[in-house]
Amino acid sequence: KGVDVTSVLDPVTAYRPTWSRQIEFTLAGIGAAVGLGNVWRFPYLCYRSGGGAFLVPYLLMLLVLGIPLLYMELTLGQFTQRGPVHALAHACPLLKGVGVASVAISFILCTYYNVVITWALYYLFSSFQDPLPWLNCNNTWNTANCTNHATNSSSSWICDLSPVCVFRYKMLQQTEQVEDAGQMRWELFLILILAWILVYFCIFKGVKSTGKVVYFTALFPYIILIALLINNVQLPGALTGIQYFIIPEWEKLLSVWVNAAAQIFNSIGIGFGSLLAMASYNSFNNNVLKDTLTIALINSFTSILAGFVIFSAFGYMSHLQGVPVSSLAVDGPGLVYVVYPQAFASLPLPQLWAVMFFFMLLCLGLDSEFAMVEVMVTSLTDEFHHTVMKYFKRKELFVLAVCGLAFLLGIPCVMEVKTNVGIYVFQLMDHYTAIVSILFLAFFEVIAICWCYGVTRLSGNLQEMTGSPAHLFFKLCWMIVDPLLISVILVFSIIQFSPARYGDYIFPPWAQGVGWLIAMASIIWIPLGGAHTLWQLSGSFTQVGKKDRGLREDLGHTGRTTSLGLGSP
Repeated sequence: KGVDVTSVLDPVTAYRPTWSRQIEFTLAGIGAAVGLGNVWRFPYLCYRSGGGAFLVPYLLMLLVLGIPLLYMELTLGQFTQRGPVHALAHACPLLKGVGVASVAISFILCTYYNVVITWALYYLFSSFQDPLPWLNCNNTWNTANCTNHATNSSSSWICDLSPVCVFRYKMLQQTEQVEDAGQMRWELFLILILAWILVYFCIFKGVKSTGKVVYFTALFPYIILIALLINNVQLPGALTGIQYFIIPEWEKLLSVWVNAAAQIFNSIGIGFGSLLAMASYNSFNNNVLKDTLTIALINSFTSILAGFVIFSAFGYMSHLQGVPVSSLAVDGPGLVYVVYPQAFASLPLPQLWAVMFFFMLLCLGLDSEFAMVEVMVTSLTDEFHHTVMKYFKRKELFVLAVCGLAFLLGIPCVMEVKTNVGIYVFQLMDHYTAIVSILFLAFFEVIAICWCYGVTRLSGNLQEMTGSPAHLFFKLCWMIVDPLLISVILVFSIIQFSPARYGDYIFPPWAQGVGWLIAMASIIWIPLGGAHTLWQLSGSFTQVGKKDRGLREDLGHTGRTTSLGLGSP
């Protein structure tokens, strides 16, 4: 009595910490799911997809895709008490490469995601200036045609708008094409170092330090978003922007389903392994369904709240500039560095609002960033615990090494020559990681867990942990709806695939080739993992599958496939 039997039987579990309080996991899960994408990617997709026409498929995808798949991931992570590599190896050794691919895609993502945090820090420091640098055109970086009050209906006006000048020509010092690469953008380089220092001190003690940080970083952004919404709805023209957000353009409804599904994957983090890794630190009897619903619903609520905030700002800018709402948005993450700064001009104490807003972006980014880094740390520690302790002595030093490696790989995103090329590197990596790789990864993850591992077994795991099996709705989603839906999305994504671009600039063929190499850096582990399993176990493909099923049935809830040589990546 009082002894953790799984720790005695499994030496890997013995060193694993757990969350000090269960609310810490819930807040960390909310922080990991709610990120910068909620503030810029969701509003931009709504804008591009016809406002309310995007909300209909988005909410439907949340119900039948987002919530069931998040429930599936949290269940597997908590039950196996492992990171994505070993959890997927337990579920289906033939597709254990899916777990390695999750680690790879999260690590690639964290290397350039921290660049957006770097931008937030840059704007945060700039927000202490008086006047704010984006509120006037009397600066050396402004174009000759810079303006704060465009009056024509052409979308070209935004290229010379003061906040755009700051983003493109002051911070990024942007060039016209990806070929112009060379020197370092030293100002951003130093801030990138600072961003990684912040990430390190958030996670260097594992869940013990992360659990304390999320009390602030997960809750503070809502205070700022609500305050901005209260201010923005009082501005002239705000109602026009909100109407654009909630009233569908029904003619665009048929073309937005793939974008809605992709946003659910990216926003909640399906396939990235971060929430699965965090769930592995839960107590075995934690109520997984409660956490699933809390994380998924608050994540979507945040996206919609950010939509109201930014579209009310759109309406105000439309009124101020004399241009239609449809001509206001910019491409990519620059959305929050153009639209929001323009809205600050109307506020009393604009420096104070700017500081709070960009500090909010910092909090949103940090939560998601250290969740992605934690995937790599958890997976490597699970697999090579004794080796890690032998060479690094302390886990804190190992976390420092992982952060240092990710920092080095992110340096190309802050490069310049005549002007900055980093934004193009960022956009290329984002397109082929967050759009291309994740769809392939999610497809094979669903096949591995829902079909290979089996809905019956997954439901049985839930009953063993919580005393109740999965509801019929989730069983139907896992067994039929989600595999079919993801297959259709994947096919349509391949058919409708378009090359990476930034604004009007389409990347040249050699850059597209580099993008595909980035995508393959994660996808390639799926066939490699299957080949490794076939090589380890003798027999045909069918015989290996039968052996795999027999092993899983014999292991019970403490059955770790690693002990049988099946879990090694």
